Amino acid sequence: MAYVTLPELRAYLNMTGTGDDVLLRQLIDSAQQNVDRYCGWQFEAHTATRYYDSEADVDPDQRSVLVLDEPLLTVTTLTNGDADVLIPAEYFLEPTNSVPKWRIRLRASTGLYWTYTTDHEQAITLVGTWGYMATADYAIKQATMRWAGYLYKQRDAQVFDVTASPAQGQITIPQGIPRDVERILAPYRRLC
Repeated sequence: MAYVTLPELRAYLNMTGTGDDVLLRQLIDSAQQNVDRYCGWQFEAHTATRYYDSEADVDPDQRSVLVLDEPLLTVTTLTNGDADVLIPAEYFLEPTNSVPKWRIRLRASTGLYWTYTTDHEQAITLVGTWGYMATADYAIKQATMRWAGYLYKQRDAQVFDVTASPAQGQITIPQGIPRDVERILAPYRRLC
């Protein structure tokens, strides 16, 4: 699902006609991909199966902590490396009071730890809902809409951010990301 709908972008651009709808849809897709790529994750939930190494992805000091490489929202099925399907009472997601989740900790009372039977690579299987948030919030929607609008306006007039005037002529360099979009997305950017 798109962070911004076609009618929302049309309204933002103050457009009443539908003649550019194909282009606008492409620009929405492009802007959304740009936002995801710039920030380093998706801002809408998606279901997927991910596999973890029962040695490399486990905290070496706490064999009960699985460190996730992507933000997790919910767990559908969690299978330890010994093929034991874990029930929610046997683990909890961390951080406890915020989303997304980045670790799964096995409860101390269970006596369980992350393990494997034959090979430690891809031994742990996690089916779940992944993403930084379930649906894009207002800031992400605004950044996507602004970026799509910028791309649309760029088709008619070259939009430049930097202009240099060497002795023999003028050089213009197209702007990469609109500065206001960069400011909106700064708090969402993945740092590692």
